[in-house]
Amino acid sequence: MSLVETDWLEKNINNVKIIDCSWHMPQTKRDGFEEYKNQHIPGAIFFDLDNNSKKNTKLPHMLVEINEWEKIVSQMGIKKENKIVIYDNSDVVSSCRCWFNFIYFGHDPALVHVLNGGLKKWIKENRKITNDITNIQRSDYKSIEKKKLVKSKELINQNIDNQEFIVIDGRSKERFEGKVPEPREGLRSGNIENSFCIPFNQCLNEEKTFKSKEDLVIIFEDCLKNINQKNIVFSCGSGVTACVLALAYSLINDKYLPCIYDGSWAEYGLI
Repeated sequence: MSLVETDWLEKNINNVKIIDCSWHMPQTKRDGFEEYKNQHIPGAIFFDLDNNSKKNTKLPHMLVEINEWEKIVSQMGIKKENKIVIYDNSDVVSSCRCWFNFIYFGHDPALVHVLNGGLKKWIKENRKITNDITNIQRSDYKSIEKKKLVKSKELINQNIDNQEFIVIDGRSKERFEGKVPEPREGLRSGNIENSFCIPFNQCLNEEKTFKSKEDLVIIFEDCLKNINQKNIVFSCGSGVTACVLALAYSLINDKYLPCIYDGSWAEYGLI
């Protein structure tokens, strides 16, 4: 149950930890935290995707060290036994990256959920919003890294020859095929050899809810012979929309734990 619906959250709002992980592409000039301060779901805590990523690297959205993650989550007042619902107000469904981070650092996947349709759907349905700042009581969160859920550039290169796993890229077809320049400076156009492309938006309806399981099966069948494979690695531009694909795939394969190439094209495409 990676996804929860707005009805479910409204009924269970006092029994879950709610996280707003709204992040926007730099060219949009939007600020997720400023938007959060203006309006959010009652009880929501803001998760800053940029600030809560690795600092000593030029690559965006890389996972932090485990002790840093424990500090971040403790400051959010979250405990290991908490059920978590993550949402966003973003065109790239950035909540999925936060979902992945929690699973990577050992939170029970059965307790980590994304709100289907996010804040836009919540507001459209006239559900309660607030600008009150949520009171947080610090916790003492402890993590366990699941290092198999992340691939390095070295492993991606090795896989070109040995093909131990399938790489699926969430960028647009035009970016994947090198027909348009990358939005980030210093990157060449193109793709990882032997990888496939499923633009992340193909898994979403127009209102940014996830498509039905039946539709998702058809989408993934285009590049997978067996829809129940576990050895799939998702990539994208900077490790955000790769997680949208990972969540979408988990909806049709409940045995799949999300696995991504953390550096994604921001690393692989460096000139």
